[in-house]
Amino acid sequence: MREFSEPATFTVGADDDVVGVVFAHEREDPDHVIVQRLVNGTWTDVTAAQMAAAVRATALGLIAEGVAPGDRVAVISATRYEWPIIDFAILAAGAVTVPIYETSSAEQVRFVLADSGAVAVFAETDAHADTIEGLRGDLPDLRTVLRIDGGSDSALDRLAAAGAGVDAAVLDERLAGLRSSDPATLIYTSGTTGRPKGCQLTHSNLLHEIRGAKACFPDQLAKGEKLLVFLPLAHVLARAITVAAYTNKVTLGFTSDIKNLVPTLGVFKPTLVVSVPRVFEKVYNTAEQNARNGGKGTIFERAADTAIAWSMAQDDGGAGLLLKAKHAVFDRLVYGKLRAALGGNCHSAISGGAPLGARLGHFYRGVGLSIYEGYGLTETSAAITVNRVNGLKVGSVGKLLPGNAMRIGDDGELLVSGGVVFSGYWHNQEETDAVFTDGWFHTGDLGAIDDEGFLSIVGRKKEIIVTAGGKNVAPALLEDRLRAHPLISQAMCVGDQQPFIAALITIDPEAFEGWKERNRKDSGASVADLTEDPDLLAEIDLAVKEANQAVSNAEAIRKFRILPVDFTEDTGELTPTLKVKRKVVAEKFAGDVEALYAKVGG
Repeated sequence: MREFSEPATFTVGADDDVVGVVFAHEREDPDHVIVQRLVNGTWTDVTAAQMAAAVRATALGLIAEGVAPGDRVAVISATRYEWPIIDFAILAAGAVTVPIYETSSAEQVRFVLADSGAVAVFAETDAHADTIEGLRGDLPDLRTVLRIDGGSDSALDRLAAAGAGVDAAVLDERLAGLRSSDPATLIYTSGTTGRPKGCQLTHSNLLHEIRGAKACFPDQLAKGEKLLVFLPLAHVLARAITVAAYTNKVTLGFTSDIKNLVPTLGVFKPTLVVSVPRVFEKVYNTAEQNARNGGKGTIFERAADTAIAWSMAQDDGGAGLLLKAKHAVFDRLVYGKLRAALGGNCHSAISGGAPLGARLGHFYRGVGLSIYEGYGLTETSAAITVNRVNGLKVGSVGKLLPGNAMRIGDDGELLVSGGVVFSGYWHNQEETDAVFTDGWFHTGDLGAIDDEGFLSIVGRKKEIIVTAGGKNVAPALLEDRLRAHPLISQAMCVGDQQPFIAALITIDPEAFEGWKERNRKDSGASVADLTEDPDLLAEIDLAVKEANQAVSNAEAIRKFRILPVDFTEDTGELTPTLKVKRKVVAEKFAGDVEALYAKVGG
């Protein structure tokens, strides 16, 4: 059994906490612009002193509302400026933040509020508040609903008024009473399999994540850097990087307007981007699609191949003269435009939440924007491994953050332990016992560790497809390569107990319009109208053959089916972090799966 550990380069004291840094910044660097917020379309500076004042007023208001140390307070909201103020205020009051995705169904909201025993909830919109009010009968612990978008009665204004009568010394006592072992947040898993479980993370867990991240990215997490947060703050990755950035005086911006993300990046001009792979895939695919639509598809293809070759050469002695010359030409013609799509000032990017894929990693490094892929779960407070500057191995998810350890079990499963690893699920000892063995947490992922300590994820243990011939197939590699094609939005491999692997494929609605025009199809035709179109089938067939080059013949996709609709979060096939809910897709498109195997053996 291979085991690796990385000693901590820092300490977390018994009296340390996550929120104290808000008031430390206020004392030590009050005029530092810690956040920029959008006000009437303009990015407006918010200083460390102004943020601390807002956190203090909100925390005093929560105390006035009767929130006690250890109480759970929920937040159902998209990513926005008020989110970190509310989060820090909850922690300052000694309470525990319970984030809820703003896209959650009424039943999901009811479950989280009831299971956590939340005494108060911040609701972003009237619709969210109305949903919660309709659930009151099932929520005996809930006392207060605070509307973030409440106009003159907004949550922050209401709490500031309520807290005005509370002695500031009460908050000082709450802060002084915090311990690193205290719970800081209760994050519910997305529930792709079974009911959601509440992952309880302590201040210590988050501090190990924050300080470990700083050790890995000393120059990126520093004063003078800028980060635009656009992932859902209900997700552990966005939350952890936000707190880590704030701690290290990175200037933060917040938006949930994903449709206008590229123009927003162009104005905000971040130096660091943190995202899930799907966003990096979309940037690449959109650029390729635009090039094809403009008759420059061949140039883009050559530029992409050159970027990948240049990046791969960096791991093998460096690029030769000819490759350097080609790279320089394409840097002027193509790569600069791609860097501009991320704001022009971005020099680093961090990816997590799902596999990025080696090809995409090499492409981005080749265009001058290295993506430092990491790995982690809610149960590990976000990243437990990450690539880093001067320590990047494309295709891997990096090395351990300081203060943690990992090993590969006899069945190939990755087991982890250390400062970022949670201690258990909220009020669920049975599930907690099921995932721990002698202090080691079972991640459910299949991994491999090389001699240098770089981790690679092979796939999810529960997602392994076992064919009728007994072949074990991890679908992630095939699906990643398929999604790299600009016309493909999502792909899901199937074939459990079947004679071969097949795939369900959805078409990217944005790329589809340009494809129709180039292939002289009816502009009004939908994907559903063209699922059997010979030209569309031929293009997807080429993508399948390309993906199959990465696997053995027994693992290759033999048949595929183009679905008439794309997977979306709204229709239930994707999680809020854009992961495919395999069980939902398998049930919803059972007829399509049956059709793939209908003539087998007939």
